[in-house]
Amino acid sequence: MEKIIATNRKAYHDFHIDETYEAGISLLGTEVKSLREGRANLKESYAIIKDNEVFLMNCHISPYSHGNIQNHEPLRTRKLLLHRKEIHKLWVKVSQKGLTIVPLKLYFKEGKAKVEIGVARGKRQYEKRATIKEKEVKREIERHLKSR
Repeated sequence: MEKIIATNRKAYHDFHIDETYEAGISLLGTEVKSLREGRANLKESYAIIKDNEVFLMNCHISPYSHGNIQNHEPLRTRKLLLHRKEIHKLWVKVSQKGLTIVPLKLYFKEGKAKVEIGVARGKRQYEKRATIKEKEVKREIERHLKSR
């Protein structure tokens, strides 16, 4: 069973998600404790591939509330744990123009912290507006169906 800690709702608004992968994440003890408190933010985060390893950048995990002087740095770079074949697939896709790796959600699965990452292509402004319009139309239809 998954216990979701944080989701990146902005990612679905700003990007078309082509493929998703589940990756483990290398954390310090105080980071795990802070995640268990639900104190994480994926808003401006992204992933990069460097030296055949994948790293999560700009993921904000707040310092542990009961931590001491050796608490972690909130915005440090964290290594993502993926199989070599998955890293190679990601690298091939990201080497194409306009594709990037975006974290979609952060959660615990069987006691281990996991990140769902997606290969994403940026949306243009008019596509974002069209998506918002579709959602509003669906909401209107739902309202009319409920009122009947």
